[in-house]
Amino acid sequence: MNMKKIIFLGAGLVSRPGIRYLLQCDEIDLHVADLDKGKAVDIIGKHFRGNAHALDVNQPEQLGELISGSKVVVSMLPYTYHTQIAELCLENNIHLVTASYVSDSMLALDKAARAKGLLFLNELGADPGIDHMSAMQIIHKLKGENAKILSFESDCGGLPAPESNNNPLGYKISWSPRGIVMAGRNGAKFLKDNEIINVPKGELFNYHWRKKINGLGEMEVYPNRDSTIYQSLYGLEDAHTVIRGTIRYTGWSNLMLALQKLGYLDDTENPELRRSTIRRVTGLLLKATPAQDFFRKCAEFFNLPVDSLLIKQLRWLGLFDDIPLSDLSYASPLDVIAKLMTLKMQYLPGEQDMLVMEHNIVAEYPDGRRDSIISTLLDYGQPGGDTSMSRTVSLPAAIGARLIANDKIPLTGVHIPIQPEIYQPVLKELAAFGIQLREIKKQI
Repeated sequence: MNMKKIIFLGAGLVSRPGIRYLLQCDEIDLHVADLDKGKAVDIIGKHFRGNAHALDVNQPEQLGELISGSKVVVSMLPYTYHTQIAELCLENNIHLVTASYVSDSMLALDKAARAKGLLFLNELGADPGIDHMSAMQIIHKLKGENAKILSFESDCGGLPAPESNNNPLGYKISWSPRGIVMAGRNGAKFLKDNEIINVPKGELFNYHWRKKINGLGEMEVYPNRDSTIYQSLYGLEDAHTVIRGTIRYTGWSNLMLALQKLGYLDDTENPELRRSTIRRVTGLLLKATPAQDFFRKCAEFFNLPVDSLLIKQLRWLGLFDDIPLSDLSYASPLDVIAKLMTLKMQYLPGEQDMLVMEHNIVAEYPDGRRDSIISTLLDYGQPGGDTSMSRTVSLPAAIGARLIANDKIPLTGVHIPIQPEIYQPVLKELAAFGIQLREIKKQI
């Protein structure tokens, strides 16, 4: 058998399902690299087609030597490394797969990748990834029926499963807590009833709405980045509404607004915080004296009763606790709140996470008939096993890498998975793992 060498960069928990998938592929010679080689060893175990390596991605010569002779590189490293990795892939004539959004610097490599016959396939995770593929499958089917798409909304969120949703915040950590807080400082842009809505940076959580999700009930949605670019990417030229949103349990946006108002989304470093406690930082932000009742001062700050839900949430999170901060590597209010989330919002053994995704589409046919199409994914983590987040992020990337290694995707250049040549085989393979959306269509 002609073995295909695949390099998998990053052996964090989100990588495990993808690595184990590739280990089951008889034609794949898999090499897994991480700064902590032990993580790679733990995932691979004693599998005879798995090879573990220590890698410092900041050492280009070491990375270039590792990937030399491989067919595909899969990167689960932070997106900031992906252009550097892509440039090395160009030098070594290697295909690349990532689960991260395409950056301008990655897009700039499109012409060079095409010239070398290479495919740099990005955004092949959950969101972005499964959202693109499942949406385009519906859109292309509707266009094949000569339908116009009048409205498109696609929402996604990684959350605790209902039975594990047992804290007052309605959220638990399945990825970087600092990333979660940083994302709240973004702006956004979307099209609603033919009006472009610009959400300034720092005002994201002022824009949220309630939405009923099939199988879950009423949830909360806030806009995700710039949705308007998908009007052209997805071919939604007839749509009066194009929105991509993030799903949370109700109340999350008001909590984040409160943290922002307090000043906890500020990432300005203040080394003095390391000699303080979380309670003292909260007091500093409230401009309270040590002798004051912080609960009451905080309630006054928000003009709320001291026994209100918000004050209870902030108290549960630990804003008034004497937790030392000496272990912070970077001391800012944002890092303080990220530390608290790490301490208080972890999944406990046996608890399940959940990925929820839903597309809401209104289509009009040539005879004037209109349909509402609702396509929903509810995927749950395995108690004591892989999380839903890790499955839905790393499996698409691993499946894509195997397809490329076996010359099953006839594309070159920098791409996201919106072409049938990509999404059809990837979605088919994901369905074998029970990861597929369920569609409800009705005439309106």
